[in-house]
Amino acid sequence: MRFPFSCFLLVVGLSLTLPAGGQSTAGESSPKNTDVPDNPQAMKQIPSGVILVKGAWSSASDSVTPLPEGGSVTGDVFTDEYFGITYPLPKGWTEKYKGPPPSDSGRYVLAEIQPTDTSPGTLRGHVLVTAQDMFFTPLPTTNALELTAYEKDHLHSDYTLDVPPKQINIAGRPFTFYAYQSPVAELHWHVLATEIRCHAVEFILTSRDTKLLESLLADMNRMKLPAEASPSGGEGGGAFPVCIKDYATDEHLIARVDPILTEHRFTAIPVRIIIDKDGKVKHIHFLRAFPDQSAVITPALLQWKFKPYLKDGQPVEVETGIMFGRAPPRIASSPRPKSSTQ
Repeated sequence: MRFPFSCFLLVVGLSLTLPAGGQSTAGESSPKNTDVPDNPQAMKQIPSGVILVKGAWSSASDSVTPLPEGGSVTGDVFTDEYFGITYPLPKGWTEKYKGPPPSDSGRYVLAEIQPTDTSPGTLRGHVLVTAQDMFFTPLPTTNALELTAYEKDHLHSDYTLDVPPKQINIAGRPFTFYAYQSPVAELHWHVLATEIRCHAVEFILTSRDTKLLESLLADMNRMKLPAEASPSGGEGGGAFPVCIKDYATDEHLIARVDPILTEHRFTAIPVRIIIDKDGKVKHIHFLRAFPDQSAVITPALLQWKFKPYLKDGQPVEVETGIMFGRAPPRIASSPRPKSSTQ
């Protein structure tokens, strides 16, 4: 039985100080490093407020093209250029921690918003902004509408559904919305989702105070979203490339060079590419890959050649996903679990 994505536990706030040199083995004596007090460079500070994961990480073939995980909060406004989202934070709220890197199933934590510690009398709550790449999701869903329906149908028996999924408008764009609660924890969740560039973007609002949730919901009308945002649409186009799942097939390819992986061959390597109007790969985004994997895959992909994709008779850019290595197992569609709390 699966928990909804809003129940993710993020372990954050890691802040440690480690010596630059190695540690001595137990029982051995080593001379005292008299340089440490006078040499601040002798100590290395691990950044605070981040999650450190050794090895596989997100990366890209250039530093100019926006990435989904490239959103940030500046001047009390969350902006994600890749999705075309501008979200003014509620007054007195801030982003305290950065999320982890994308998962190999294409799950992102774009922002984690909460009241500042110094806000007097602020009601406690939480806004989690996530995105699920629908090219790589292991769930039996194809868009944001189906994703929220799946989440609702697979709520744990400890939760009760307050509002079944329905369509509402936020900032002039359609969202699918549902709400549930935990009677034991006295917590309430409001979940809103729309699709942008073949990603299900979710805003998950959490609090014990339902009036605060309604206020946060109304405050979201100050957002700016791209015109394509829609729970069952969001397929790019316009200012964005057209996003097409599984486009890298023989039907569309003219030439390809397969990368030969010698290390880490059995891990999942999800990759998004943007193909220009001439059919050449112009951008490569590794959602999660080891450096040796991206070093082998990048030059191979840059030699791929596609037939130009035509829309209304004109060539347009295409964005698609490719899974190298061993893909994570997909979750088969299953009936709604039995629960006494409907």
